[in-house]
Amino acid sequence: MTRLSVARLHLALTAGLALTLAPALAADQERIITLGGSVTEIAVALGAEDRLVARDTTSTYPDRITALPDVGYIRALSPENVLALNPDLIIAEGDAGPPEAVAVLAAAGLPFLTVPEATDPEGVVAKIMAVAQALDLQAEGAALAEQVTADLAAARARAAGVDAPKRILFVLSLQGGRVMAGGEGTEAEGIIRLAGGVNAAAGFQGYKPMTDEAVLQAAPDVILMMDREGDLAIADADVLAQPALGATPAGVSGAIVRMDGNLMLGFGPRTPEAADLLFQAFYGSGN
Repeated sequence: MTRLSVARLHLALTAGLALTLAPALAADQERIITLGGSVTEIAVALGAEDRLVARDTTSTYPDRITALPDVGYIRALSPENVLALNPDLIIAEGDAGPPEAVAVLAAAGLPFLTVPEATDPEGVVAKIMAVAQALDLQAEGAALAEQVTADLAAARARAAGVDAPKRILFVLSLQGGRVMAGGEGTEAEGIIRLAGGVNAAAGFQGYKPMTDEAVLQAAPDVILMMDREGDLAIADADVLAQPALGATPAGVSGAIVRMDGNLMLGFGPRTPEAADLLFQAFYGSGN
């Protein structure tokens, strides 16, 4: 994305959000709650950390942000927990929920902004500009967007230069022994492409279970997963013990790559870093 296209995007977002955010921009936004890891990261990167009074469970970067009160998981919000902190503004990722909770928050008489979700580089820049507009930090947003745009362009160019892209299968979970994978239009597919790979899970949208036959047909060279702890953790041995995964090229070679979920799928300011780390994991640092 060129500087000109970033500027045009800025103007479009400004025009589109003006009516929604007019009350927020007229008020003193000294008490802000961010819901969603990428939104929180953007707010901190823009220099608004001192205005944040709470965050959701997925907002864990930078580490110091976890000292803020936690109002709950972004998809299982309690309006009471959020409103009890008397925020001046709420900024949320697009998948905030449940819908009933979001409706209560949006009708509470204070500015509530839902930031568009992102699965590609353009979406990252749109997120940055939307949050910057909400915080009345347009100049900081333009500077951050320009830097991230340049880094994303470098990642795209590197990915385009891969002669033999590897087939990557993102495994979200193993529910009842079945592979839950990231299909077309997902954040997983977006980061796989940005890291120079090809999504091995084709023919379906979103995150869905795959049959053993479909997994074998996908024939991934690499299995990509989130690095999880506790009850959600899945050991390499468990992955390779799944009959279909164990029989794929990735399973035979033991090619399993893990990354922090927020870094890999957040599509925020650190997305270029995630793409760089995954590229090195897929192809080696010498490329």
